Amino acid sequence: MASINMAAPRRLPELRATATGPQLFVHGRPFLCLPGELHNSSFSSAAYMKEQWTNLKRMNINTILGAVSWEMIEPFEGCFDFSELDQIIFDAREQSIHVILLWFGSYKNGLSTYVPSWVKKDSQRFTRVHIRCEESNTRLKTIEMLSPFNHNNCEADTRAFVELMKHLKEVDGSENTVIMVQVENEPGLLGDSRDRSSNAEKAFRDPIPLDFLSKLRERDVHDQFKQRFPNAFSAASSSSWDTLFGQHADEMLMAYAISKYVGRIAEAGKAAYGLPLFTNAWLNCDDPKSLDLEGVPLKHNMSTVAGGGAKAGDYPSGGACPHALDFWKINASALDFLAPDIYLHNYEWVCQQYRATDNALFIPEQRREETGARRIMLAYGTYGAIGCSPFGVDSQKAEESSFSSIFGLLKAAEEEIHGARARGPGSMMGFFFDEISRKDGPEQWTRIFPGFELLIQRAFVFGVQGPGCGIIISQEDGSFLLLGWGFRVTFKSTDPNSTFTGILKAEEKYIDESGNLRTLRRMNGDETRSGECYIMPNDNPDYGGFPIAITIPAKTYMAQVKPYSISE
Repeated sequence: MASINMAAPRRLPELRATATGPQLFVHGRPFLCLPGELHNSSFSSAAYMKEQWTNLKRMNINTILGAVSWEMIEPFEGCFDFSELDQIIFDAREQSIHVILLWFGSYKNGLSTYVPSWVKKDSQRFTRVHIRCEESNTRLKTIEMLSPFNHNNCEADTRAFVELMKHLKEVDGSENTVIMVQVENEPGLLGDSRDRSSNAEKAFRDPIPLDFLSKLRERDVHDQFKQRFPNAFSAASSSSWDTLFGQHADEMLMAYAISKYVGRIAEAGKAAYGLPLFTNAWLNCDDPKSLDLEGVPLKHNMSTVAGGGAKAGDYPSGGACPHALDFWKINASALDFLAPDIYLHNYEWVCQQYRATDNALFIPEQRREETGARRIMLAYGTYGAIGCSPFGVDSQKAEESSFSSIFGLLKAAEEEIHGARARGPGSMMGFFFDEISRKDGPEQWTRIFPGFELLIQRAFVFGVQGPGCGIIISQEDGSFLLLGWGFRVTFKSTDPNSTFTGILKAEEKYIDESGNLRTLRRMNGDETRSGECYIMPNDNPDYGGFPIAITIPAKTYMAQVKPYSISE
């Protein structure tokens, strides 16, 4: 096993407020996280992971998300074993790959299947959630989920999590291979809207705690909370769950209880070792018609599993969905942010919901195919994402992954992206185009930058236009750095007296080994449609049978364009 470096600790990874929102800093520098999440069981074996590192690096991943479970580190009460985890951390360090640990403690996807056997077997001490039977509303059944209304459950989880954080500080405090920790995974209750155990029933009958209500009323609450509960604050100061939240009372009680539970664990863990902490959410969906089901087989309840549902219990009741974010912000303030898992939802809508109230945007799970890969340009470019992580990266070869090229491009342009974020809002935008056969995606994007309005459309070809994605960065000298493929950009002066807008200079760029922006080719003619626009082509443009190969294939996926205007 590799030796432990006990040198003086560096500055811990942290979330800092910047001009464009919270950003992740590692070793005192801004860090563009290019992450991938492993399958659930991958981090249980250092031997298995040794076979994965080379492929992960070829995907241009710089951070891996892997699960460490309660049952793995505390197989017997009070006896901790970190040997497997330590080896994985040391191996990741040797590969210069950072780690985000996912704590599978009490909750993983609305259940408690990762708790140790000594917890599972002692249901008197570690009480379970009871839910209504599907056949009868009067009968209850026990499920494999620890009740958030039981103090013993939370205390045992907290002790284990604190031991984990203390150990990370000991073995990694000077290196910071581990840069963040997720506390639980998609917590909430599946199968019913709330826990119906005796402690839960009492909590539901009791008034909502006044100190919590006071904090809630002081907040500028999320728009989704306002829409769901437009009259929430018109009630008396002392209110029941039913009075204040009506048909959603069950879910909001669970949000209160689970966020308190997770919040206590996070607070104790952060006191032991102050890494950034977060919790992720399995999203709800009020309108299933809004889900992106293109190519998804509608069987085995797939749309509900990946896209949530409209009814609490179809998605984990009490989780950190947009309408419950304020509960989590109040009760789990030790969490640095709350994170959505996005599979079938409208990608931009979810980004908007989780950037509200100055929450950092991090997507720990998302689709790993090309559809998902294209969308991360929007998250990084427009919404300041600190990371977007495809799920299941260890069962996909780098040459087959759509993320390999996109992460490679973002890695090359990292300093340019950091510079744009430092300059403040309006310096950068991201976008995507799906296959033209799809009818629900955007066909053009517009953005006003200093001096020019930009119109972004699909790349010009004589045949069928292809998909694409990109980021555009407004630079201090009036130029624009274009990253990506499959699009064209038309510039229009914002000066009302302008009579002409054109392209003064256009160059294909690349980043050299020293991180400097270099010119490969000077572009004009067909590549700018004779000054009309700049084209960022796809890898294989469709010429549609046209005898002249006008549109060149993509090469570096990077260009710098300087527009100009005339007023006469």
